[in-house]
Amino acid sequence: MCGFAGFTGTCTDGDKVLENMMNRIIHRGPDSAGTYIDEKIHMGFRRLSIVDLNNGSQPMFNEDKSIVVTFNGEIYNYSELRADLEAKGHIFANNADTEVLLHAYEEYGEDMVAKLRGMFAFAIWDKKTETLFAARDFFGIKPFYYALVDDCLIYGSEIKSILDHPKYKKQVNELALENYLTFQYSVLEESFFKGIFKLMPSHYLIFKDGNLDIKRYWEPVFEPDNNKSLDDFVNEIDNAMHDSVEAHKISDVEVGSFLSSGVDSSYVAATFKGDKTFTVGFDYEKYNEVDYAKALSDKIKIDNYSKLVTSQEYWNEIPKIQYHMDEPLADPAAIALYFVSQTAAKHVKVALSGEGADEFFGGYNIYREPHDLAAYQKLPKGLRRLLASQVQKSKRRFKGKNFLIRASKSVEERFIGNAFMFTEAERSRILKNPSGKYDHKELTKPFYDKVKDMDDVTKMQYIDINFWLIGDILLKADKMSMAHSLEVRVPFLDRRVFEVARHIPTKYKVNKKNTKYAMRLAANRYLPDMVAEKKKLGFPVPIRIWIKDEKYYNKIKAAFTSEASEKYFNTDELVKLLNDHKNGLADNSRKIWTIYMFLVWYNDYFEDGYHMNDFAS
Repeated sequence: MCGFAGFTGTCTDGDKVLENMMNRIIHRGPDSAGTYIDEKIHMGFRRLSIVDLNNGSQPMFNEDKSIVVTFNGEIYNYSELRADLEAKGHIFANNADTEVLLHAYEEYGEDMVAKLRGMFAFAIWDKKTETLFAARDFFGIKPFYYALVDDCLIYGSEIKSILDHPKYKKQVNELALENYLTFQYSVLEESFFKGIFKLMPSHYLIFKDGNLDIKRYWEPVFEPDNNKSLDDFVNEIDNAMHDSVEAHKISDVEVGSFLSSGVDSSYVAATFKGDKTFTVGFDYEKYNEVDYAKALSDKIKIDNYSKLVTSQEYWNEIPKIQYHMDEPLADPAAIALYFVSQTAAKHVKVALSGEGADEFFGGYNIYREPHDLAAYQKLPKGLRRLLASQVQKSKRRFKGKNFLIRASKSVEERFIGNAFMFTEAERSRILKNPSGKYDHKELTKPFYDKVKDMDDVTKMQYIDINFWLIGDILLKADKMSMAHSLEVRVPFLDRRVFEVARHIPTKYKVNKKNTKYAMRLAANRYLPDMVAEKKKLGFPVPIRIWIKDEKYYNKIKAAFTSEASEKYFNTDELVKLLNDHKNGLADNSRKIWTIYMFLVWYNDYFEDGYHMNDFAS
């Protein structure tokens, strides 16, 4: 629900500045607005009314109005917390989950965040101590951005709000671009806008007397339990998911569910037992999930609302989508999510979705790679390296070439998440001014070090939870849904679900035939075999086909040879990537898309972009 923006300190025409910041994110909360302003802080809020429709307005205050909160998200255990706080003498004025945050802060201070179950980003202003306390949820479902300028902390649910503050002067962070080219999303804590940072998941910040202190309050830890049977884990998964889905259904408005042909959203939809599901597909049989979703909906007796997206619709919406994303994201599936959110928003204000299942339960096809490489990796490392170096020198394409290269490397060298676009050598070739400051191993090493004693599959899961899930999956889930004033809830990304998932041994997650093995068995109890056993599609957007189409090829080529492109890239190298793809010499679609999305984003925010000069959503 909702979005917020604010800043500490003084500012000329501060009331108007705050209004502009709030208007910039009106799509996050079109139902109402509220502000709290004093000589130390300006706090603004846009509301999407979901729980306690009549009394849930923000900013919200404690009894003596000494503490103020703005909050984006849902606290699913607020009834339990409220009972505990009332027993300790706290008096509540309404039934909104927001008020629990106020009294929990009064009672527990910073330790309050560890008691929460839900998705959240919030800012609490303590007037007595002149302290701003802000936090982001355990897995990063809800966003929080901030910038520290002249001892003034500017913050918001979206970066675009911060851009409306006159003290912030926008500038491209070229280090973010360099690493984006490898990861396909903004991977650093500092965003694509120099000086604007993300508060990372499981972190809180305290701002007082011009000093900013950031701390981590929780970490996801895998601890396999080999004493339990497969049946034990299947039962625990099922119980946890039913409990989580019930918690995520708490609402005073109707809740729907996204539905693809995959097991994750299908399991949620079948457990959910609501009335409406929503699906999108494309005008290519291989990329169309609509028929599959409709057949499933018929079997589990839920209405399905679907949309077939044409290539023209897809391409027309790209500038708007990159504007809403705040930072470049090169995942083509983000646009599919934009359209399914658009479809759902015509019927409901809240939708459940299946994000997080792959990271928790071992669902990505790439997690089978350690099994596939195991026999070959018994060869001496030196021999594997020698063979890989020889095949890399060859320009000839042949089956097994990529296998030999990847099998020569450790998991720490080859895996940074579900996307690996440009190597350091490749990005040095295409960038005009490569810094060479980071390579991918430098960014992932601190995380690999924390799981150094785990098996390779668990290491990969841990990297994805701390990189891919945050930077790609949850970014697009939040931004694409809120672009349509729709709240997406993710029952898999629940503390109680993770408490089960973190104990599952790898043999019950990934084997030679299956991914998410234990979870699929739990899903099998409710789903037709056609879904429960279905192989993951992985990349169901036909960009590799579209890029070869003359119309879209020319569109991308114009961007690749533009003045903006000249600022950052060796454009001859970009055109070669594009032409090699068009001529069938290589599948460069993902690399082309990564560069093109950056250029679309740059045009949005630094040239004559989508609508930075108005407040339309």
